[in-house]
Amino acid sequence: MRRLFPLAVLGLVLLPVPAFAADPTDGPTPLQSITSAGTSFLTAVAIAPEQPVKVSAVTGDYLYWQFPATAGQRPDLTVDVTLPSSGRSGDHSWTVEVFDGLRRRQACVGGEQSPVAATTDTAVKLGCRLRQVRSWAEPWDGDPLPGTYYVRLSSTELPEKDLGLPLDVSLTLTSPTGDTGADQGELAAPLVPNNQPGKLLTTPVPSASAEPEEEYFSVDWLPDFSSRWVWTVTGGILAAITGLIGFSWTRRRRV
Repeated sequence: MRRLFPLAVLGLVLLPVPAFAADPTDGPTPLQSITSAGTSFLTAVAIAPEQPVKVSAVTGDYLYWQFPATAGQRPDLTVDVTLPSSGRSGDHSWTVEVFDGLRRRQACVGGEQSPVAATTDTAVKLGCRLRQVRSWAEPWDGDPLPGTYYVRLSSTELPEKDLGLPLDVSLTLTSPTGDTGADQGELAAPLVPNNQPGKLLTTPVPSASAEPEEEYFSVDWLPDFSSRWVWTVTGGILAAITGLIGFSWTRRRRV
């Protein structure tokens, strides 16, 4: 027993020390900053609400981002563009646009969507607040629905010699929740059905016992006599009569 006691103490000392539990007061881990942007819808960089976005670009570039939105949210975008302090030769017109998953442009109900930066301005601020995302809508309606949304930032009008000047872009996205009970409905099915490649669609085959009805006096091959048929036949008869009369007048009689 005296020999076993030192071995037990040594084993307790060599045991791995458990990791200390995280302090619940530390709060959530901050999101990683985004430092890039896409050049098209297919290469749009994914961002999340409250995630910092700081990108270095040049005038003339088209910058794309994408973010998800659920029913009840009211996405709000704020974009700050820092322009070069020197080298500009004219005014710059900017615009920020938001598209849904079907590439339909969504209307902005708040924010400066298309500001103009004067030649002496060193910064321009843009914004776009979308309507509340609905849980359902009519097929012909263009209301925002749950899904992925795309942001496009671009300079629409500027002097050609100003193309390629460096600039910095800072984007902030917030998605506050609105009145979730205003829709009074929900989507019964996805807008685009889920495709199942490789799966054959089977159609019901009529049973052999079911005998087709015999129709001996079927006249389905006859066309429907509408007003168009009446005028066509009448016109043909009149044309034939007119042709015969004209032939009789122009035919040379034998002496």
